[in-house]
Amino acid sequence: MSPVTPQLRRLYATTLPFGIACGISIGLTAVHLNRLGYSKDSIGFLALFFGAGLVAFALPVGAIIRRFSAERVLSASLVGYAGCLAAFPFAKTFAQVAGVRFVDGLFTIGIWVSSETVLLAQARKEHKAYLTTLYAIWLASGYVAGPLMATGMDRFVPATVSFGVAALFALSAGLYVALKMPPAPPVEGASADEETEGEKGSELSAATILWRIKTSCFASFSYGYFQAAVVIFLPLYLIESKGIPENRTIVLPGLFCLGMMIFSNVAGRVADRVGHLRAVRVLSFIGLCCVAGFIYADNYWLMLAIVFGTGGSFASMSPVALALTGVIVEPRDYSRANSIYNMFYAAGILSGPLVASQIFQRLGGVAMLYHHVAMWAAFVLFTVIFMYDDPAARRRRDAKDVNDPDPTGLPGGAAG
Repeated sequence: MSPVTPQLRRLYATTLPFGIACGISIGLTAVHLNRLGYSKDSIGFLALFFGAGLVAFALPVGAIIRRFSAERVLSASLVGYAGCLAAFPFAKTFAQVAGVRFVDGLFTIGIWVSSETVLLAQARKEHKAYLTTLYAIWLASGYVAGPLMATGMDRFVPATVSFGVAALFALSAGLYVALKMPPAPPVEGASADEETEGEKGSELSAATILWRIKTSCFASFSYGYFQAAVVIFLPLYLIESKGIPENRTIVLPGLFCLGMMIFSNVAGRVADRVGHLRAVRVLSFIGLCCVAGFIYADNYWLMLAIVFGTGGSFASMSPVALALTGVIVEPRDYSRANSIYNMFYAAGILSGPLVASQIFQRLGGVAMLYHHVAMWAAFVLFTVIFMYDDPAARRRRDAKDVNDPDPTGLPGGAAG
């Protein structure tokens, strides 16, 4: 029996056009604002309004999902996102652009949380990471296709048409969800967590959920922080510190996505077998080494290989961390858990460029990379300290205790 349920097939079919819409928007937003006369500082400041929208709506969307269902919220969020895309090229003043970007963030976080709630509820625990990585691959495929389409359209049509095309992709996804994805109950065996008698049948508090998924939240924050900062500053570092021509840095985002698309599904399959937190730890350590490699590598082709490896590790780690959330909490708490998880991701997106820019400006690109290495080292240590947050690690510990109840290993116990 295929682990991909009909509801998941519909979700994947929705994810690709949403990714394309996002990719077109990402590819054209800065270019469009630059043509309107906005400075680089102003463009960066406007991005904060998008991040603020993400953070502001991250927690409320969980309550809305519990009231109306993840599928209905997904449909409404996609339609709202389409409206933001269509309105964006008509916004001229700073206040208008900031307002559209803020509302864009509201609907985007609604799409993320509701999509992931459907995803985790429809994925059995033994295939959780495999199915979350499939979702990530569909999304990344749209992120790759969207900028390519944006590049072609930018040569021949005005921004209103290009953003209108992106809006049509998002609108079609929203209508598809409304017509073809009715609310569906969670599949049997979606969670692997062991509940106490007092917890069964009752919702956990937000504080309890946060404590249980703290390793996933730290992973989500770290990835959002790294992703948002490195997209902006890694090309600048390579240009200024390594002497790489500007036109040779354009391939970096594509290589990052390619690494993720090739390795993430393999990482998901392995994580479902060995434990999600263990896989997150290993992938994060590999990514940490890749980031450190930028400091010491000087050969252009070696640096491209490092970018590819960074995508294969960090970008593959993200959906596995989401799967970890899915096996820790019960399906009834998925909407709130995903809200908390995505709030940390949004906080990383919001804070990463701000902190990295200050370090880069004051101390240089090498210090900026070292601070990323330090953050990931702290996260790897965190996953060691809280390794038993993963039900798979607890099962291994309990099985070891059953097979060897005497920790001394001596016949007859310690007294013997």
